[in-house]
Amino acid sequence: MKFNKKMMQNKYLAHKNHLEYKYLPEIVFGGIDGSVTTFAVVSGVVGASLSSSIVLILGFANLIADGFSMATSDYFSTKTRNEQGTSRQKPTKTAFATFLAFLVIGLIPLLPFITAFITKSSYVIENQFLYSAILTGLALVIVGSLKGIITGKHPVKSAVETFIIGSVAAALAFVAGYLLSILVS
Repeated sequence: MKFNKKMMQNKYLAHKNHLEYKYLPEIVFGGIDGSVTTFAVVSGVVGASLSSSIVLILGFANLIADGFSMATSDYFSTKTRNEQGTSRQKPTKTAFATFLAFLVIGLIPLLPFITAFITKSSYVIENQFLYSAILTGLALVIVGSLKGIITGKHPVKSAVETFIIGSVAAALAFVAGYLLSILVS
């Protein structure tokens, strides 16, 4: 099936005033950043050979602090666009959409670690990390596809691009965690 950029853009524009579409850019933005940064934290902790409990502590700290930071940035960005006359959205609503997307999609990389903690399972951290990578990869592909639809870019190309960027961030964090663990030990 050939991708029709104009058709996808028109479909998005026709629906953008509906609640579920109105905040789609914020949801995509918050979702991508939430999953990428949280998985980067997971990767850094695993790369440093630290425990699953450290993954949970740092992962949740990242979710709350970075999610709030993203929401604050979105709030001021929307407020500035409103003051310039280029937007009429409510800054509190766009900020909330960004924060919620960051939390919900950013939670995905932590799910295997949360599951192991709740069930008191003795999964090795490498297995939890593998499941986390798979779930995060799927989330990035889905959100990347949505990003493509919104921007009129081919959804598959956008999904691949988003997946690659997330993978590079995770690899950098893993290597940094590994190297720093060697330096401090």
